[in-house]
Amino acid sequence: MKVILISMPDVVPIIIHETAIHMPNLGIASVGGHIDEEHNVYLIDLIRKRRSARKYLTRTLGKIRPDLVGLSAMAWQYDTCIRLAKLTKHLLPGVKIVIGGYHATLMSKEIAQSPEAEWIDFMIRGEGEEACRRLVNALAGKDQFSSIPSLSYKEGQDFVHNPRGKTLDLSRLKLPIRDKRRLTWGYHIMYNKIELMETSRGCTRSCNFCSMKHMYGRTFRTFPIRRVLADLDDIYYKRKTRWVFLVDDNMVLDPRRVIRLCDAIIERKYRNLNLVVQADCISMAQNEEMVRKMALAGFKSVFLGIESASKANLETAGKANVSGAARKAVENCHRYGVMVIGGMIFGFPEDDEEAVIRNYEYLNSIGADASYCQILTPYPKTEMRRALIDQGLVTNTDNYKLYSGLWANVKTRYLESDRLQYLFWYHRQKVLGWWDPSGIVQSQGQGWISIWMYAFKPALKVILGHVLKKHGWEGRYEREVRRWTRLNAFEDLD
Repeated sequence: MKVILISMPDVVPIIIHETAIHMPNLGIASVGGHIDEEHNVYLIDLIRKRRSARKYLTRTLGKIRPDLVGLSAMAWQYDTCIRLAKLTKHLLPGVKIVIGGYHATLMSKEIAQSPEAEWIDFMIRGEGEEACRRLVNALAGKDQFSSIPSLSYKEGQDFVHNPRGKTLDLSRLKLPIRDKRRLTWGYHIMYNKIELMETSRGCTRSCNFCSMKHMYGRTFRTFPIRRVLADLDDIYYKRKTRWVFLVDDNMVLDPRRVIRLCDAIIERKYRNLNLVVQADCISMAQNEEMVRKMALAGFKSVFLGIESASKANLETAGKANVSGAARKAVENCHRYGVMVIGGMIFGFPEDDEEAVIRNYEYLNSIGADASYCQILTPYPKTEMRRALIDQGLVTNTDNYKLYSGLWANVKTRYLESDRLQYLFWYHRQKVLGWWDPSGIVQSQGQGWISIWMYAFKPALKVILGHVLKKHGWEGRYEREVRRWTRLNAFEDLD
């Protein structure tokens, strides 16, 4: 069997310009790596072919002529996913299409009843490695669709949804594909090569805006440390890559394990290794020794999910009051030279303009080195979505293309969606202002920081200053909105 697994080209410029960071999709790499070796598996990350997706796929699919094409998508990428499924069926009428990822997991029954179901042959819900492996074998006549947990398949025109399977034993998963079977290349963070890996899956926190528990349940599972090191060796020695983003949902839930893992990495004596990870504030605040070991192991940047400066908003989100922990977590990270990216969410039911300002001011006050700010999004099947709908605060219930965190799909008791959207953008410019790299960021010695400080930022200040003088703040905002709207249009796919 010949299999091509494809990730979506959609991007969202929440932290930095969309061209500055292009990462490979670890999900399809892990699923592909677990398929039995007798089959030919290829990966395509369309983020590297954003300007020529149709042309590239027409050429590549025609050359390989796969038996199965897999498409992985989140909610805001699903529209593109269906357009790609249509294109694939047009190019290769006999090919089978399987979709997976968060949206297929959460919305499988709705998708099965939708008009676009005609373009889909299979869906995989939850973790995809074992289900996809068995699906490929079933297409080769060596397994049965009806016996594969977590698989949805068609009988005639109707989907049959097999029961969900158990969460996987991570110790049995093979390494992800990163060799020549990955047909796209050029992954980068600014001017540095980057790869992705994971050391654990799941999170036991109770955030009610998150879809994660529908994927893994409210569990936390870890890969064996020897397997993590083998994965890191593959990236460091075979791929010659020094920047690694750990996509763990919350790696630091078990601080003692993190320390053991860091000790093992330190013992490996990798040189110039730069690790990036996301973590929760409480664990980072309460475990300074863990943070110290992380820094020694090569962790250069940590994303902290702070979410809000408001205790009431945190309670609404199902989170503990982490404002004090966030400040302490930043202090711990800075003490050992680790850059902090602070994550904030705007648009909770009680937010007004002053709340928007306070959120940004709080980020400044705790000394976060950069920000990842988004608007509260009513993701499918989350408790937050149900609560917001019950309160009449969801203004877009079904155009999932706007569910990227960049767009306001909700209103608050004081702000309509359009106003929330504007204030979210406007006060980011006014309160956070131009990014001024901290001493910690500058000490990491990346050449792109100097380029930003002494070339890009001065030039952009002049350009946007002229725009502001001519069009005002609202005019500049409208230009930005038009750019965001065009960003993931992919007109060549129509």
